[in-house]
Amino acid sequence: MGSHILVIDAGTTSTRAMLFQSDGTCIGTSQRPLTQYYPAPGLVEHDAAEIWTLTLACAREMVAAAGGGDRIACIGITNQRETIIFWDRRTGEPLSRAIVWQDRRTAGICAELKAAGHEPVVQVKTGLLLDPYFSGSKIGWALDNWPQLRDAGGNLAVGTVESYLLYRLSGGAHLTDATNASRTALMSIGSSGWDDGLLDLFGVPKALLAEIVDCAGPFASTLPEMFGAAIPVTGMAGDQQAATIGQGCFSAGQAKSTYGTGAFVLANTGTTLPHSRNRLLSTVLWQLDGERTYALEGSVFVAGSLIKWLRDELGLMDDATQSEELARSVPDNGGVYLVPALSGLGAPHWEPNARGLIDGLSFATGKAHIVRAGLEAMAHQTHDLKAAFAADGADWGELRIDGGMVANNWMAQDLSDLLDIPVERPHFVETTALGAAMLAALGAGMIDRLEDAAAMRGPVDCFLPNMTSAARSRRLCGWAVAMARVLSSK
Repeated sequence: MGSHILVIDAGTTSTRAMLFQSDGTCIGTSQRPLTQYYPAPGLVEHDAAEIWTLTLACAREMVAAAGGGDRIACIGITNQRETIIFWDRRTGEPLSRAIVWQDRRTAGICAELKAAGHEPVVQVKTGLLLDPYFSGSKIGWALDNWPQLRDAGGNLAVGTVESYLLYRLSGGAHLTDATNASRTALMSIGSSGWDDGLLDLFGVPKALLAEIVDCAGPFASTLPEMFGAAIPVTGMAGDQQAATIGQGCFSAGQAKSTYGTGAFVLANTGTTLPHSRNRLLSTVLWQLDGERTYALEGSVFVAGSLIKWLRDELGLMDDATQSEELARSVPDNGGVYLVPALSGLGAPHWEPNARGLIDGLSFATGKAHIVRAGLEAMAHQTHDLKAAFAADGADWGELRIDGGMVANNWMAQDLSDLLDIPVERPHFVETTALGAAMLAALGAGMIDRLEDAAAMRGPVDCFLPNMTSAARSRRLCGWAVAMARVLSSK
C-alpha cells in the first residue's frame, strides 16, 4: 500500500487533482478550467461529461507523478455543492448538462412554495430555506422539463458532483456523503436519510438518489484500469465543509470563511443541531461513525466571481492580482459602494431577484475606486453575516480565511479592520483539498481521529484590526445605504 493521498477537488470554475504526503504536504497539482454556460439570465450550467473527462485527466497526472497507482494509499473527493448531475446507470454517461448551484431557474417555484407556507417545515427539517440555491427544486424542475430524463426510466441516476465522480471512478457505487446530502433540501438533517415528505414536495423519486454515508470510510475502490491499480476512495465532503476541516475548526465556536467563486462562513456548533432565527443555514459539518457534527452557515453567492467580472466584462484590470495594487493606489473608496448581487443575494437576505449596484459614482471616480469597492464588498458581506451569527448566539472571536482571494493582503487586512477581530490565513490556503485529504487519511486508517490531523494545517499569518471606530462606522453606513437601494428595487 502506498503512502500518498490523492485529492480530487471538483470546483465551480475548475477541476483539479492534488497529491499530498501523509503529513499534509502538497507535492503536486494538476488543474483544468471548467467551461461555464449561461444559456439565459439566471441560468448557469456545466458540461458533466467535461467535469468527468477533466477530473480523470488531472487525477492521472498526479498518479503518474506519484509513480503509479500502487503509490496512492487513498483518494479524497471534495466538490462544488448543490450542483446536480443526471446520468445513465448503465454507462455512467450524463443525460443533460449539470445545473450549477448558482442557477436561479427555480426562483418562481421556490416563491410559490414559500407563499403556500412550506418554508417553516423545510427549515425545521433541513436547516435550509426555500431558495433555488439548493438541489431539490433543481431536480424537480429538470424531471418536469427535460424529456430525456423521463425517457431514461429506471436507468436514471441523480446526484451531486462527488456522487457522480464516485460512480464513474468505481464503475457503479451510488453513494453520497452526509454533508452534500444536507445541501439538497431532501434530507432531514436530524435523522439518517432522505425525507419522504420533502421528496414529495419537490417531486423527486427516492429511487433516483444515492445512499447517504459518512464522510470517511472505505466507500469503494476505483476500477483498476483507471490508474493501474484499485485505489480506495475513503473521504468525501462538500467543499465548504472540507475547508472548515482543513482549517482545523474541530471545536464548537471556531469559524472559517472561504473566498472562492462565492464566500461561505461556517461556524462549528458541535453535536448540537442549530436553529437559526436570522436566516442562516444549519448544515452537517461532518458525519463519522453515523454521528453528525453540525455548523451554522452563511452563504454569499458572489466573491471571486466579482473580480473575474470586473476584469473580463468591465476591463478594469488585466489580471486579478492587480486588484490589490489598485486598491492601495487610492486612499479610500471615493464614496463608491459595490453590492455584488450578480446572481441574487444569499444570506442573510435571501433575495434571488436582487440585482447588483455600483453606488456613489462621480467624475472623480476612477477604476481603482470601483475595484477597491469590489474588494471592500467582501468585508461588508462578511460583516452582515457576522451580525446574523451574533444574533443567533454564535459570534466569532476570530475568523480563519482561505480561498483564492485571500492571497490579497489588502483584502485580508480589510476583513480584520471591518470585522474588528483577528483574521488568520494559513500559509497553505488550499484548505478545501487539505480537508478532503484529512478525511481520506481518517477513512484509510492513517490517523485514528480527525483531530489528529490538526498539524497538517501548518503555519498561519495573523491580521489584527487597525481601523478607527469612526472610519468603520462611515464604511458601514455607506454600505447600508447601498444595500437598502438594492433591496428596495428588487
